[in-house]
Amino acid sequence: MSQKRRQRLFLLALLVLSLSGFCLSLKLGPVQTSWGELFRSIFAGQGEFYGIILNLRLPRAVLAYLVGAALALAGAILQGYFRNPLADPFILGASSGASLGAVLSLQLGLAVNLAGLSAQSLLAFLTSLMLVGTVYLISERRRFQTGESLLLTGIAAGALASALTSFLLFRRADAYEQAVFWLLGSFSLAEWRQAWLLLAAVLPGLFLAQRLARDMNLLSLGEETARSLGSPVKTVRRIFLLLATLLASFSVSVAGIIGFVGLIVPHAVRLIIGPDHRRLFIYAALAGGLFLLLSDLVARTIYSPSELPVGVVTAAFGAPFFIYLLNRRRRD
Repeated sequence: MSQKRRQRLFLLALLVLSLSGFCLSLKLGPVQTSWGELFRSIFAGQGEFYGIILNLRLPRAVLAYLVGAALALAGAILQGYFRNPLADPFILGASSGASLGAVLSLQLGLAVNLAGLSAQSLLAFLTSLMLVGTVYLISERRRFQTGESLLLTGIAAGALASALTSFLLFRRADAYEQAVFWLLGSFSLAEWRQAWLLLAAVLPGLFLAQRLARDMNLLSLGEETARSLGSPVKTVRRIFLLLATLLASFSVSVAGIIGFVGLIVPHAVRLIIGPDHRRLFIYAALAGGLFLLLSDLVARTIYSPSELPVGVVTAAFGAPFFIYLLNRRRRD
């Protein structure tokens, strides 16, 4: 089968499965809903379950899809940035910074709401950006900034933020249940405002990534080669790093820390359609949305009416795949 035909079939499969996933997400839940009620609620705007489907299940499904797309796109960007398929959106400390901000907000008892984001979400977003920005500035102080120095600085900063988060939880054990939302990820508090906010981040982010995809292809050949072929390497690297950080931070601010999406999805897509970032970015975003949509569906139905944190489900799928990647790289 030709590469182009494989790409078209893969795109068709992603679209069909995504539509099916949305339909199942709207139908399944603690309250039993028939297909007739589902379609009556959607197309006629009426029915016994109209409020449940349109105001609870649909925003949750849309938010899960957008978060998955954002994390997968951020993962694809950073894997290309570091030229390492084991990189993920949280490798520079975005998740640790966000969890620190959310737990700090719980400790301080902050109660504000801005553009659909709670105090925990706002502080999580800001501390995530601040931590990654600090990591970049510290790394840039070296005479020759390298990907390794950036990674090591990010790992150290993330470990420090995690230690501070643990200290805050130790001081107030009663905040642990609320903190689980941030530490394991959940869409139980999904609202339309959050979905619109994330959509306003994902669409421009995907557009910008596509515009710079050629430069990412050149960067994969090495900085010197990319520079000799006319790519503004330093500017492009900064834009990609900022874009990946914003996508990861927005995702964590509305859904908490959901691991493995940005690690396994871009790599799996790369194995299917190839390494060309002009296609990889958009395919990874679609596949990431589908993966997290189905993961959330499993999380909220497997123990219905109770639900698992979605991060537990993504880890259950992601950890074995991660081990496979490690063994594959070792054989190569």
